[in-house]
Amino acid sequence: MSWRLETPRVLVVDLDGSKGSAVRAQTGSMVAYEGEVQFKNAGMGGGGGLRAAFKQRVTGESLSLMEVTGRGTVHFAVAAGYVLVLDLAGDTLKAESEGLLCLHDSLKTDVTFTGLQGASSGQGLFTTTVTGHGQVALLSLGGPPIALRVTPQTPLVVDPDAYIGAVGNLSQSFVTDVSWRNLIGESSGEAFSLRFEGQGVVYIQPEER
Repeated sequence: MSWRLETPRVLVVDLDGSKGSAVRAQTGSMVAYEGEVQFKNAGMGGGGGLRAAFKQRVTGESLSLMEVTGRGTVHFAVAAGYVLVLDLAGDTLKAESEGLLCLHDSLKTDVTFTGLQGASSGQGLFTTTVTGHGQVALLSLGGPPIALRVTPQTPLVVDPDAYIGAVGNLSQSFVTDVSWRNLIGESSGEAFSLRFEGQGVVYIQPEER
């Protein structure tokens, strides 16, 4: 199995017919394929099982994935978004489900929910985690993705509307005392930014949602 970017917006995965080459991808993301390839619903919790499905239902996080198997070449893309391919080596990736394009079938998915009721944006709440060894592809719908490194000496604060995902030993907190965002209407909630501390990488997009 091999993964490659045909263009910055199209992920190509070659399947060799073995179980080890199977992937899970965002439902509806296949734009073309060649060969003997099968597609089916990945099941409860996007393949994460009953526990993940229950957490998704409680938090409102929806992870709709299809299982892709067989022998052939599959092209994946969503809304002409830029694709970012990461190699996980026992790491944990935290991202929103809508930003997951494709992941190796051996990777585990789960749902966590930090919660910030009344926030003016639902982005960046670290609702979906991907762990294990294998490749995973994220989507950046707001331009080419940017990687920002976080160290114990250099914490990072980002706009939640620019956030894509994060990898590493990072703690995340909410900063509600922000001056760059104004409230719009009484029901818009409280503006906030995301603060990351620890060791890892945070991925953002240059154009806010």
